[in-house]
Amino acid sequence: MTQSAPEGTLTLQTVPFPADTNSGGDVFGGWVISQMDIAAGITAAQRAQGRCSTVAIEAMRFHAPINVGDLVSVYTQIVKTGRTSITMHVETWVRRQRTGEQLMVTEGDFTFVAIEASGVKRELPPLDAGR
Repeated sequence: MTQSAPEGTLTLQTVPFPADTNSGGDVFGGWVISQMDIAAGITAAQRAQGRCSTVAIEAMRFHAPINVGDLVSVYTQIVKTGRTSITMHVETWVRRQRTGEQLMVTEGDFTFVAIEASGVKRELPPLDAGR
């Protein structure tokens, strides 16, 4: 991994606490994936102009651990849309609390489908709809 800056739009920022760690003192991978899914869901709902559901998480890569106190920033970028689906690349970056170093710690591809209130798939609105 040689990427020196995040790609996509900053969608979520948070700081992990001791309750978010495993017995080794690193932040749980599940906590990280949860933050990524929340950020991706925000982007998907904006594009779909409504409710969406996660249907796939692919190509997850963990590059480095997250430490308690790191500023965690999640970036999202839509890479593909279908009739009902939205696929995006999601990157998690941290700014280390002690050193200020910024690095990508996790990345993956998330796919959502737009759904009705009943949970049935629906078509995505055109990009210019509602603008």
